[in-house]
Amino acid sequence: MAKARIPPAVGEAAVRRAVSGDADRDALATAVRYLLQVLADRAPGTSVEVRVPPFGAVQVIEGPVHTRGTPPNVVETDARTWIAIATGSRTWADALASGAVSASGSRADLSAHVPVAWAVAEQARMES
Repeated sequence: MAKARIPPAVGEAAVRRAVSGDADRDALATAVRYLLQVLADRAPGTSVEVRVPPFGAVQVIEGPVHTRGTPPNVVETDARTWIAIATGSRTWADALASGAVSASGSRADLSAHVPVAWAVAEQARMES
């Protein structure tokens, strides 16, 4: 059975609430999961696991298959940092340098994949 997807209207609303600082725990969780979903859509694969505890994790980027446990190629961060990186209000390099992101493994570099085009309007702008 396929995992339930967050509809764009629901996800985008949650992201906007999180970015504005007006998100409760449920909206924050939805925003994180939606942005992980968008990342997985934009960078399909199984070589890197991106974890945002306690809300979600996805496997992304083509390459060798990532397996469970604590192998190389894992990115982990907190919810607020993930939202900031995914929406472009914080750079990958800054978050990594400050220690807000833990990235292990030679493929655990999301700089080419963030920020993600998370809104329908943003996606249309990027594709034109």
